[in-house]
Amino acid sequence: MAHNMPRRATLLLLLLAVTAAVIPLLAQTDLFRRSAVSEDTQAARRRMVEEHIAARGVRDARVLDAMRKVRREHFVPADLASRAYDDRPLPIGYGQTISQPFIVAHMTEALGVEPHHTVLEVGSGSGYQAAILGELARTVYTIEIVPELARRAASTLKSLGYRNVHVREGDGYAGWPQHAPFDRIMVTAAPAEIPRPLIDQLAVGGRLIIPVGEQGRPQWLTVVERTAKGVTERRTIPVQFVPFTRTR
Repeated sequence: MAHNMPRRATLLLLLLAVTAAVIPLLAQTDLFRRSAVSEDTQAARRRMVEEHIAARGVRDARVLDAMRKVRREHFVPADLASRAYDDRPLPIGYGQTISQPFIVAHMTEALGVEPHHTVLEVGSGSGYQAAILGELARTVYTIEIVPELARRAASTLKSLGYRNVHVREGDGYAGWPQHAPFDRIMVTAAPAEIPRPLIDQLAVGGRLIIPVGEQGRPQWLTVVERTAKGVTERRTIPVQFVPFTRTR
């Protein structure tokens, strides 16, 4: 037994030395892998903005920067992460979708969000549009009627550090009167008619953008503006959104 002790001690020291050498290498490999994935998604975001957004007429530099910054893969199901930067809507569960990037950028540019604005969003979905708005506005209040999506959006936005975005579960038809009036309002589901409470919660000088139209019929993105003299409406582009749902 005495003759084996030095050998065992030597083997133990050798094992410890090898472990100490290998662990940093494994860590570096993992960091390299994560860095490579991060670089891949950054490149994908740049391509998305250049090929699908800027090339189609979106010019607002702040909107383009926000679209380059926010990582869409965090807001889609894990099995769809590889398609996060396709210019198409993707399902997020419960019959809802995340809008295609061009539509997100187009609506955001049309809304004209400034750094001092307070914004209401109706239809949080996975939280992606709220994150884009959170990059541009002082404060964002967003409402989601599907409880599971509201919780998921709140968790994702919190984990990504969006402290200026506040998520509430509920029926967005009545808006969020406790925080009205709003400088800007965005609706990401299509009602047959514009909810009057949302128009009433617009500040003077405020703007609302909303898809309007019944399912199976033409829908139009509509911009509503409130001035001291009254309210105006104008259509922009034809779209297809999920229906505006309400609690029963």
